[in-house]
Amino acid sequence: MPEENYERDFFAWAQEQAALLRSGDWAKADVEHIAQEIESMGKAEKRELISRLAVLLLHLLKWRFQPALRGTSGRLSIEQQRLKIADHIDDNPSLKTMRDEAVTTAYRYARVDAERETGLVRETFPAQCPWTFDDMMDESFWPQT
Repeated sequence: MPEENYERDFFAWAQEQAALLRSGDWAKADVEHIAQEIESMGKAEKRELISRLAVLLLHLLKWRFQPALRGTSGRLSIEQQRLKIADHIDDNPSLKTMRDEAVTTAYRYARVDAERETGLVRETFPAQCPWTFDDMMDESFWPQT
């Protein structure tokens, strides 16, 4: 029955599994699916970091390569993403070990987005991320031309 609910009604399955775990009824718990869901939650946290970094990098690229368009909106977008990334890492400290990998992945996305949003050719933007994680997160860092 737990596996049926997992496939048919995830919410009911989750409620049932939570009750089984709280009551200590380990024998009835759907351990395999619980483990899969926990792993999935961890992957979602990493994806969130990459997504936030991609947005930050997009705005940093626009700041760097479109100086004539710099303004309050761009500045606030950069500041907001820095805060959200810092909060996300504070909530998930083990993500610090994945920062370099996350920046590399996020930069690939940001570069494509920058081409689309700026109208500049992709080769305008460096092939590899030109900034370290610490640079990007430094509130005094604003890339110049």
